[in-house]
Amino acid sequence: MRVGRILCVANQKGGVGKTTTASNLAVGLARSGARTLLVDLDPQCNATTGLGVVPAAEHPLVAEVPLAESVVATAVPGLAIVPGSRAVRDVERIAARARAGAAVLERHLAHGLNQWDYCLIDCPPSLGELTRTALAGATEVLMPIQCEYFALEGLTQMIEVIRDVMAEQPGRLRFSGIVLTMHDAALQLTAEVETEVRDFFGEIVFETVIPRDVAVSEAPSHGRSVIDHAPRSRGARAYTELCMEVRDCE
Repeated sequence: MRVGRILCVANQKGGVGKTTTASNLAVGLARSGARTLLVDLDPQCNATTGLGVVPAAEHPLVAEVPLAESVVATAVPGLAIVPGSRAVRDVERIAARARAGAAVLERHLAHGLNQWDYCLIDCPPSLGELTRTALAGATEVLMPIQCEYFALEGLTQMIEVIRDVMAEQPGRLRFSGIVLTMHDAALQLTAEVETEVRDFFGEIVFETVIPRDVAVSEAPSHGRSVIDHAPRSRGARAYTELCMEVRDCE
């Protein structure tokens, strides 16, 4: 038996709400009663610190102990995290193992972590080996796209990487969906970007959009998700609705 759904939250562009989406979606799933694990694979460790957890001195993926022993409980019932590490040497070691053909994350998730209904992997903003490693260990990929002028810039490269992983492991990885972030309904540009993305990608774009909301930006400084920090905010409602959409995709 293995972990249930493994969602890789990825986009090679920085500042698109990737970590915010991974963290809040993980909290939303846990709050809905699902046993949820968040894996921080980004050396910036924002998913880790944003939930009030201290980064690891050595990344659990390269530590000489079972990954299950590195899981840290969060303040949210039902949500645990595999904390990230800022050590450059750990990034290099994970990448080296990936290049050697070992699906590090997949192997770890397949042994000892089968008690989770959902596993969300927060990737770094790049197309490097860490992202490829996460894709190789995932069953689904979820891509946040910012509602800005350069939203689609470089997206072709990201999709090509996803297709490469799909070709290497036929039937394993699927496109869970695209979520539009930093949505401002008052801006014409937002409407244009949303129309373009929905026209091009069709049904794989989630109906829920994540609005620009100061509460979303403030929450990590308190070591909490926006769902816990400001439950009545527009951002909290949006991430709760996104969580329901993700669950309906099963």
